[in-house]
Amino acid sequence: SKKVCHHLHLPMQSGSSRILKIMNRRYDKENYLELVDKIRKAVPDISLTTDIIVGFPGETEEEFAVTRRFLEKVDFFEMHVFKYSRRQGTVAASMENQVPEAVKAVRSGELLELEKRQSAAYREGYIGKEITILTEEAREINGERYRIGHTDTYVKAAVPDEKAEGNMLVAGKAVKLLTEEILLLES
Repeated sequence: SKKVCHHLHLPMQSGSSRILKIMNRRYDKENYLELVDKIRKAVPDISLTTDIIVGFPGETEEEFAVTRRFLEKVDFFEMHVFKYSRRQGTVAASMENQVPEAVKAVRSGELLELEKRQSAAYREGYIGKEITILTEEAREINGERYRIGHTDTYVKAAVPDEKAEGNMLVAGKAVKLLTEEILLLES
């Protein structure tokens, strides 16, 4: 539908089916991958984002590696990476094999680096393509004024302020990255 944005946030939590089961999730990595495949067949240009928790009690190095490979395979636009934090009164707080904070920090850092690379590659894939954005906020970047908005796949893009007002659909060619996260749209 042209009325629905082609972006979906689909929390994953872990690429390890064993950890997902311990988390009491009602899916495993195979179910998740099947769902991603169905979504991408139905909406080929969908941008997928997800949530990942590293360091859940009992997560081994091997399971973390499985999660990392899974994230590389799915190739998300963006990932929100969280370190597991103990919350009193939860089942997980009383589990054995709590992962040390230093290990969680290293794992989180690795996935944040992966996210940065995948996200940059996704955005760079728009350069040279015709896109449409819904303009939102005005912002100054490198001394110039722009209207910032999102594509229907939730990618941020900017158009020079004099060419748009807020809450407008603006079409044009993505010509370069204005910042790490914002494409420059030439209308």
